[in-house]
Amino acid sequence: MLWDVFCRVIDNFGDIGVCWRLSHDLAERGHAVRLWVDDASALAWMAPAALRSPSVQVLHWDAEVLEPGDIVVEAFGCNPPDAFVARMQRPAPPVWINLEYLSAEQWVERCHGLPSPVMSGPGAGLSKWFFYPGFTRATGGLLREADLMSARQVWEATPHQHRDQWLATLGISVRPPTARCLALFCYEQAPVGALLDALAAGGYPTQVLLTPGFATQLARQWQAAAAPTSHLSLHELPPLSQREFDRLLWACDLNFVRGEDSAVRALWAGQPHLWHIYPQEDGVHAGKLEAFMDRWMADWPDDLASDVRGLWLSWNGLTPASARGFESLNGLLDDPRWAAGSHASRQRLLEIGDLVTQLCGFVLDRR
Repeated sequence: MLWDVFCRVIDNFGDIGVCWRLSHDLAERGHAVRLWVDDASALAWMAPAALRSPSVQVLHWDAEVLEPGDIVVEAFGCNPPDAFVARMQRPAPPVWINLEYLSAEQWVERCHGLPSPVMSGPGAGLSKWFFYPGFTRATGGLLREADLMSARQVWEATPHQHRDQWLATLGISVRPPTARCLALFCYEQAPVGALLDALAAGGYPTQVLLTPGFATQLARQWQAAAAPTSHLSLHELPPLSQREFDRLLWACDLNFVRGEDSAVRALWAGQPHLWHIYPQEDGVHAGKLEAFMDRWMADWPDDLASDVRGLWLSWNGLTPASARGFESLNGLLDDPRWAAGSHASRQRLLEIGDLVTQLCGFVLDRR
């Protein structure tokens, strides 16, 4: 089928990140995709031309209007251009999907798959269909390429060997070999200083791999004021393609991720992680975080779940953050139950159909 995927880049890279993964996954399964985006600049490093499928065509939002394909996906309620919507008015209109934001809240199951009749404007008389990613069988599942877990399993067979080889391509060596590696990707509000204070005080050899942007900026501010320590080292990373970002998460003992796209990749990595949820002014992100923690840690030992939840709340500014508050992190990383719980939670998600498989079945039923 021919898919038209519409994306507006709001303020970070999550929107385009999700839309590119969706487009690429569809192309890998034999579909043709036109990705309409108002700012494609991030694709230069996120999806370099050499890694792009020829079946994905990137078009500017305001490009010449073309005949709509079989499926139209508007990501996160971005509202395709009126002129394009007007051309969807044909005897057999395309299936119109509103791909929504990811949430673990219970109401998602009730809303997933519902129609939304368009009552006015150029699309009057058409219907959109709500498609919600999620964490249960009653939702649309999560983006997961067909070959992702097989590649992950190859890495997990000899994790330190793969880690060292991959980091060497970035000019980073793990010294000593037993040092912990942490990946840091966060928003501007993250208490990075308190985290690094705790790691510095912990005394365990630790290497923090800093993604470009806020993580690097906040770490530089801390480094300018902190006393140097021999056991804590910071490494600034270049922008990584989506494929290489996965390898970063696989290489690290603990991953700090943010938003939606990188958070889902951390789940598939199966390593201990802390999620910096996208902060919203009305505070509704707190309920979303609680709902996810309830699902992700459902079968964990009570004391482990309590300790990890405490870290997540502090990292998200929902409880006071301090170096003392992050002291437990050092002990938790020595607790094998955190990694075991992450693997078990990942396995539960693997039992749910992936998003693209479910989406393809959904639209075929409605054509």
